[in-house]
Amino acid sequence: MQYQESESSWGNHHNRKGRRRSSSSSDSLERVVRLASGSAVVIFSSSSCCMCHAIKRLFCDLGVSPMVYELDQEPKGKEMERALSKLLGNSPAVPVVFVGGKLIGAMDRVMASHINGSLVPLLRDAGALWL
Repeated sequence: MQYQESESSWGNHHNRKGRRRSSSSSDSLERVVRLASGSAVVIFSSSSCCMCHAIKRLFCDLGVSPMVYELDQEPKGKEMERALSKLLGNSPAVPVVFVGGKLIGAMDRVMASHINGSLVPLLRDAGALWL
C-alpha cells in the first residue's frame, strides 16, 4: 500500500492567481476527484476505522497496491470527508474506493462487487492487476 504524506498531499494551497483557495465543498470535491484519478486504485480511509482496515486488507490480498489517503491525518481531511459523504448520498464517508478514477463506493458496494465477481475485472481494466 502506498500512503500519501500529509504535507505533500496538499501541495500548494494557492490557485493560479496566487490567492488562497477557499475551503468550499466544491474545492474539496475537486481535490477528491483529482486524487482519485491519480492511481489505479485509491482508498479514502481513516486510520482508526476497522472497516477501512478490512477494505485495505482485501485489496492487498488481491495483489493490488492502492494509494491510501488517511483523512484523519490530512490537513483538510474533514472537508474531504464531507465532500465524500455528499458524493455517496450523505452516507458515512470512509472507506471510499475509486478504481480507474471511477467511484466504486463504500464498503458495501466494494464487497458486493468482490462477491459477484465484478471487482477483479475492474481492477484488471484499471491496470491494478496483471492476472
